[in-house]
Amino acid sequence: MRILSVGELLWDVFGEREFLGGAPLNFSVAAQRLGNPTFMLTGVGADRLGTQAVESMKAFSLTTGLVQIVPDSPTGIAKVTTDASGNANFTIPRPAAFDYVHLDAQRLNAIHNMSPDWLCFGTLAQTNPQIEGNVQKLVALMPEMKCFYDINLREGHWDLPLVQRLSGMASIVKLNESEAEILFALTCAPRPYSLEEFCRHWSSSYDIDLVCITLGSQGCAIWADWKLDRYAGYAVQVVDTVGAGDAFSAALLHGIQLEWPLERVAAFANALGAIVASRAGATPAWTADEC
Repeated sequence: MRILSVGELLWDVFGEREFLGGAPLNFSVAAQRLGNPTFMLTGVGADRLGTQAVESMKAFSLTTGLVQIVPDSPTGIAKVTTDASGNANFTIPRPAAFDYVHLDAQRLNAIHNMSPDWLCFGTLAQTNPQIEGNVQKLVALMPEMKCFYDINLREGHWDLPLVQRLSGMASIVKLNESEAEILFALTCAPRPYSLEEFCRHWSSSYDIDLVCITLGSQGCAIWADWKLDRYAGYAVQVVDTVGAGDAFSAALLHGIQLEWPLERVAAFANALGAIVASRAGATPAWTADEC
């Protein structure tokens, strides 16, 4: 499986500590580590953090040919604070270098020649119309390519029409239960909320094959073939949750592409998400054998 990941590359800043991150980068690292060639389309500044980001990507065995250097914009950062349960809150200054990725004919041709099976994206970077336009160009260029959309709502970095447009391009959508409740309230009120009702509504509205809702320590729920099944999670001592959902997404897509039974897919994704949550930083060391 060949994957094209589009979106933000930034540094998660915990006080004095800096960890390379951004949901698309975290996802790309996990997908590559699982044996799937993954290419990331993003931008970094001509600064210390940009140089370190490119070197770190190489260390993760990620190809950097689609990383654009944006001279007049800083490499993205996210100032992270965590609560007593390890849940993260983010402050993300914009614009940043990842907001200025440009797709000319040469780059589009290079991406087309890579023949990606999946295009993976979130919401944050697409709040910039230029980046959303890039995603639309890629979908139009390669209609046989499927889309995986991790909704991943960040306060101040999303709006409902954008989420609806991106959902309309996706074969698979992943989100957490809090996000499902928010989107249901905005689109289905005053109907009573349930996870099943949200999945039925969202999948039918946007012709989505599979909807996955993460439930924290309780595991996940997967809507497929017009039914919802829940799969238990794993108890771990949480260090921080940054990157756990992104690793989960990579494991989920990996198992689905291999046509594993959904029970096995969910167990694998839940295990990898728990492992990452039990370790510091968004891209800690792990191996698939641990899952």
